[in-house]
Amino acid sequence: MMNHRKCFEALARHIAADDIVLPVYSSAFEWLDVRPSALNYTAHGAMGLASSHGLGLALGRPDRRVIVLDGDGSLLMNIGTLVTAAAAAPKNFYHFVCENGTYEANGGHPIPNKGKVNFAALARGAGYGSVHEFSDLQNFEQQIGAVLAEPGPVFGVLKVEPARPQQRDYNRIHGADVRQMFKEAIKAR
Repeated sequence: MMNHRKCFEALARHIAADDIVLPVYSSAFEWLDVRPSALNYTAHGAMGLASSHGLGLALGRPDRRVIVLDGDGSLLMNIGTLVTAAAAAPKNFYHFVCENGTYEANGGHPIPNKGKVNFAALARGAGYGSVHEFSDLQNFEQQIGAVLAEPGPVFGVLKVEPARPQQRDYNRIHGADVRQMFKEAIKAR
């Protein structure tokens, strides 16, 4: 299993200035510490919606790479998004699920069928042509650049340890000023 923060630090080295990143809940707080950007879209607000919002942004802005940093619990709340994304097949859509077996945002409760759910198989079965799994940080660091160079839609499973304890200032991810900065940044070329 990979350390959540180190995994995100490795990923951040491959994120371009005009990439849109949609991190959810625990991942959002970790990602904002690792890579602050006006193009971090954190205003989705309900579990499971990041992948749908990311898909909409990918379809609406085909000129920008869209990276979703989903949680396993969050993805389970909207598993149908895998089929929809595979069918729409945007070339700029990269959907990663941080698999740690818990609903971190809701107190760390285990997800149903923890340790038995195969997210990579679900994505393949939904029709994703490019699916990757990472549980070793060194392997992830070596391959993430090539994964992000593939045409989307791409699905990746990041087997990570639960996030470290966080100070969860939800205004930091849902505040009106955050939404306004994103609106301005997405309009910019």
